[in-house]
Amino acid sequence: MKEYKLKINGNDYNVTITDIEDTIAEVEVNGIPFKVEIDRPLKKQATVVQRPAVPTGQNSAPKPTASVKPPVASGSESAITSPLPGVILEVVVKEGDAVKKGQKLMVLEAMKMENVIEASADGKIISIKANKGDSVLEGATLIIIG
Repeated sequence: MKEYKLKINGNDYNVTITDIEDTIAEVEVNGIPFKVEIDRPLKKQATVVQRPAVPTGQNSAPKPTASVKPPVASGSESAITSPLPGVILEVVVKEGDAVKKGQKLMVLEAMKMENVIEASADGKIISIKANKGDSVLEGATLIIIG
């Protein structure tokens, strides 16, 4: 078991690698378990994180099984991000839906509390990046509104 303390874009993460088997690594990020897919198989002695480093330019943290991507930087689109690491309990909207500012989009369970994720602006749901049951990290893009 390897433990790392990472600082990514000003956020502190405690990462523990508990097991590596072929292309799947079991890790814990701030106590939340994730299964991370590795592009290529590693030797059993190798670690997923070769050296702790602060990436530049994007919010990248260990990749959970959820399809989580950095926020989209476009003039007319806005990304709704996760305020805390947690698990998506409910997705209320679907792609193509029109939403109003303050409308409920998702429910995120974080620290044993339910957090309602609301639309930050009027618009249309362009893309949903996290689904019910997905584990997400703080700052992960959940929904893109255009």
